[in-house]
Amino acid sequence: MNGDVRYRGHISLCEIDLPGQKRISGGRVLIVGAGGLGSPACLYLAAAGVGHIAVLDPDTVSLSNLQRQIMHGTPDLGRPKSLSARDSMLRINPLITVEPIIGSLTPENAAEIIGRYDLTLDCTDNLATRLLINDTCVETGKPYVFGAVRRFGGQVFTHIPGSAGYRDIFGGEANEESDVPCAVDGVLNTMVGVTGALQATEAVKYLAGTGDLLTDRILVMDAITMTFNTFKVTRQE
Repeated sequence: MNGDVRYRGHISLCEIDLPGQKRISGGRVLIVGAGGLGSPACLYLAAAGVGHIAVLDPDTVSLSNLQRQIMHGTPDLGRPKSLSARDSMLRINPLITVEPIIGSLTPENAAEIIGRYDLTLDCTDNLATRLLINDTCVETGKPYVFGAVRRFGGQVFTHIPGSAGYRDIFGGEANEESDVPCAVDGVLNTMVGVTGALQATEAVKYLAGTGDLLTDRILVMDAITMTFNTFKVTRQE
């Protein structure tokens, strides 16, 4: 009864209904990165009732994070982000399981960690980890949802086995702008929120088995002009 009331908004949608909500509640999701993108993704997936959510991040909360990383607050300064994330998520929904992982995804552990979950959300901010997530998911046949922001812009796409991935769209070569931190390059805080929320939207749809995913398509957003454009992409053989 408690769950029926809590998730009534989803259950009332014919595209999700009770069977879809049960699939969401039975889902296992890995969120890599508990920062700007990870914050809305974690909070919305917790509220949606995803049954098991792992949050992987090696960092601690710093003052410059708080402009956009809404899952953390001033009292969390210095705490591991994954632990702060767990506390915020369980405040929203104590019915779920949150697994904090303090550490980094590496070539040595990526396949084992990603393999434990139904879906991975790439909420990272560096090229090496993005490529590692892509390559691991492609090689192991696992889906993932990509999100990225820079200044006033954002991008989102979803990869499922056989569809286009990061290397198909962007290649794999680093450049001088690949890993410029948001605190240096600048970022509109609400753009991070919109992008992370859209990643969560794709995750909910995937788990519920409803709607059209952003596969073989990339959504590109520009807050300056307030335009949202979707471009077709193809897998490179």
